[in-house]
Amino acid sequence: MFNPWLTSALIWGSLCAGPSRGEVGTRECVYYNDNWRTERTNQSGLERCEGEKDKRLHCYASWLNSSGTIRLVKKGCWLDDFNCYDRQECVATEESPQVFFCCCEGNYCNERFTHLPDIVGPPGQLKIQPPRPAPSLLGVLVYSLLPLAILSLALVLACWTYHQRKPPYGHVDISEDPGPAPPSPHVGLKPLQLLEIKARGRFGCVWKAQLLSEYVAVKIFPIQDKQSWQNERDIYLTEGMRHENLLRFISAEKRGSNLQMELWLITEFHERGSLMDYLKGNVVNWAEMCHIAESMSRGLAYLHEDQPYRAEGPKPAIAHRDFKSKNVLVRTDLTAVIGDFGLAVRFEPGKPPGDTHGQVGTRRYMAPEVLEGAINFQRDAFLRIDMYALGLVLWELVSRCTAADGPVDEYLLPFEEEIGQHPSLEDLQDVVVHKKMRPVFKDCWLKHRGLGPLCETIEECWDHDAEARLSAGCVEERISQIARVTNSNNTTSDCLVSVVTSISDTDPPPKEAST
Repeated sequence: MFNPWLTSALIWGSLCAGPSRGEVGTRECVYYNDNWRTERTNQSGLERCEGEKDKRLHCYASWLNSSGTIRLVKKGCWLDDFNCYDRQECVATEESPQVFFCCCEGNYCNERFTHLPDIVGPPGQLKIQPPRPAPSLLGVLVYSLLPLAILSLALVLACWTYHQRKPPYGHVDISEDPGPAPPSPHVGLKPLQLLEIKARGRFGCVWKAQLLSEYVAVKIFPIQDKQSWQNERDIYLTEGMRHENLLRFISAEKRGSNLQMELWLITEFHERGSLMDYLKGNVVNWAEMCHIAESMSRGLAYLHEDQPYRAEGPKPAIAHRDFKSKNVLVRTDLTAVIGDFGLAVRFEPGKPPGDTHGQVGTRRYMAPEVLEGAINFQRDAFLRIDMYALGLVLWELVSRCTAADGPVDEYLLPFEEEIGQHPSLEDLQDVVVHKKMRPVFKDCWLKHRGLGPLCETIEECWDHDAEARLSAGCVEERISQIARVTNSNNTTSDCLVSVVTSISDTDPPPKEAST
């Protein structure tokens, strides 16, 4: 495609130019830690950079600028980051972040750092210009061939667009801006570094990341799932969404542009992961099971609750619509935290609830009316769908509890024993709707003074008649009552019958519909 003389010139030019700037190696960086006493590290010195062979290494610096007073926060090595490629000087380019951050390539390149914002400051403001490098032969060749490269790229892009008229994921409106990132005290903080993928789901993947000295979870959506990102962000920003049993939201951000755009949700991180993952590898005793079940029910009850007279502002009732053990996280102390609100819907007085398409969620946890496609599109109907799924998750908890006499089986998903790990919609319709089957209770559970009443509560959660199901608040009260009675009567085996009788004779919270 190129003339012979042009090919020769390119080869000769590259030989004369020597190694490219992208090949500058980084082995050591200047190290500093302003928080060295708390983290028990050295305050300053040199840091040896180590990483995978196929990954680049960089140096970085972060600092604060308070009314012209510079306070250095950290310096050290930085793992492979395309934002640092070919930067020989540590220069922060953001206009006015809360924490300034720069990275560069080359040994000790972070010894000096500076701030040169991309936009032009107000008149009279001093702006230091970086030294202008001397033009090289390779640079001259690059600028000479740049128009030809742009033309070739345009042709390739035109061919690709022609063959990709219908993307595999359907129509995506990239002209519509997903909206500005919401206000948050953490937006714009640097550095935030993705460390490892912890989970993959229908709408993207979840990374463990580091935000300065804090671990956070970053849920990354591709642009085609913009609606789910936007919906989950709006749910988190709803008035009153701060609760100890709901996942704590930090910020939402947009990264990249056009088809390469990624939409990020940043939340608190829990090392134990989801309840499903925890139950796969661990059994729970009676006290642990009660704590998880009660805190999980409390979080769902708060989510469902309509609080029109809150001093801080009214909180609407919210239906989760994808409640399952994978969307319940577990703290270190085994407190349950509900997350993943991509399908959630709000019910605000005088406003339409938004997208209330009926058959959404995870198939295995769908209520009979959802599988039938016979949903009453009212608030209470959606809350009752969550209650059916809560019953299944409580069954998962009971199945891994060591309280009853008898062996504890390996973890199984609801209906996994009946229809396997990957049931079709028709399989579930046959089992749940037509045969009205539910996961099986073992005899030893029903005979246990605490598990027996809990199994009765679970049955009332997944009742085939949606209007007969318990509310989340009622489930929370019942679990609390069962835990109190069994703990206070945990003396001798002779009290087994009397304890079960006392629970049965005590007026339980009413069997109300979900509200």
